[in-house]
Amino acid sequence: MFRILPLAALIALTPLAGTAQTVPTSSAEIAQSFSPVVKATAPAVVNIYATRVVEQRASPFAGDPFFDQFFQAFGDSQPRVQNSLGSGVVLTADGIVVSNYHVVGQATEIRVVMNDRREYAAKVVLGDEASDLAVLRLQGAKDLPFVPLRDSDEIEVGDLVLAIGNPFGVGQTVSQGIVSGLARSTMQLGNGSGYFIQTDAAINPGNSGGALVDTKGRLVGINTAILTRSGGSQGIGFAIPANLVASIVKQAETGATLFQRPWAGLSGQAMDASLADSLGLPSPDGVLVSDLHPDSPFAAAGIRKGDVILALGGEPTNTPQEIMFRLASLGLGAQTRIDWLRDGTAMSAIVTLAVAPDTPDRDSTTITADVALNGLTVARINPAVTAELDLPLNATGVVVTDAQAIAARAGFQRGDIVVAVNGVAINLPADVAEAANEPTRIWSVDLIRGGQSLRLRFRF
Repeated sequence: MFRILPLAALIALTPLAGTAQTVPTSSAEIAQSFSPVVKATAPAVVNIYATRVVEQRASPFAGDPFFDQFFQAFGDSQPRVQNSLGSGVVLTADGIVVSNYHVVGQATEIRVVMNDRREYAAKVVLGDEASDLAVLRLQGAKDLPFVPLRDSDEIEVGDLVLAIGNPFGVGQTVSQGIVSGLARSTMQLGNGSGYFIQTDAAINPGNSGGALVDTKGRLVGINTAILTRSGGSQGIGFAIPANLVASIVKQAETGATLFQRPWAGLSGQAMDASLADSLGLPSPDGVLVSDLHPDSPFAAAGIRKGDVILALGGEPTNTPQEIMFRLASLGLGAQTRIDWLRDGTAMSAIVTLAVAPDTPDRDSTTITADVALNGLTVARINPAVTAELDLPLNATGVVVTDAQAIAARAGFQRGDIVVAVNGVAINLPADVAEAANEPTRIWSVDLIRGGQSLRLRFRF
């Protein structure tokens, strides 16, 4: 599967094998051929065929609460089948495969074809749209060739790499290049910013979910995107680092179906020359902490607003995305060192990584009665809710977690913070339930959406 982005196209490659093969051990051997690396890795590269069935309404009025009653005979909803082609990497002998979420995340049927033409049915056991990674389990698989993971923090710009995949559906293909850049964390690809390894190894549509490997046959990253004007490779490809892949696979093997990230509970901005100069710092390194939740594990470790975080686990952090990547790669329960500056003084501490606390109780409430706010689900804002909905760290009160039926048509959206209903302040979910029963036809609801205040007015 392949997606064009505003100057980018999502792509993928293929996996590697863990069999005992000879790989190049000197520059002289590498100069002769990459074939030993390919022989060691290609058997674990798979093609993925994913099918998704979506409903396509025949009537433009279907589902409308008013017009649907007049157009019931207009036509039934017609299912439409979407097919996608991508690649995957076998990581364990018993059939754990990793690919891109955009290839398999919404699939209703998945078929995986090995390099030797063996086929397996597969299902997604863990999908994470934010990182564009998905972990699959091949049904009935055993004794498969697989690819060992490399610590992606060890790679350097200039290292030789191979990309293996199935571009344009032509069959398994290998391309060679180098690591062109590290810590590419300011790119806007797909649904959000990430943290990528850049390579000039040719990657094209159909490669999504494939492997980027080093000259010893170890997985460096999962290829996921390219920057392109033409839709084809122009030598600027991006791969998700293997350390994040390892963290996601680890959670999948414990039975998790959703990837849980350690909570930072802070927001910050990357340093630049002018900011560093204003703070009296010798160089524009690190991330300036602009806000900090009182329950943040970083706050517990001693971080304060205005501090400059320099490193996590000994690795530099120069953007907020790098901090998020480091936390996700380290995983829940890990203890790691954090280094920062405060007023020019170097400081450090050990931070224990955990999920955002779900306290106080969110008291989730859904309005089901035939009233103006029918279909509205709200919850009390706590750290867990803040993390789930990406709310400002200083957000308090009650937030919309879902809007269906009348509430959806009135204009409520997930993430709206409810401030007042008909002039009555809202502090708890129970306040919304009480306000919903008011005997009035004219409704006015004050909200905060995306940091902006707005007011919904409607009749019921």
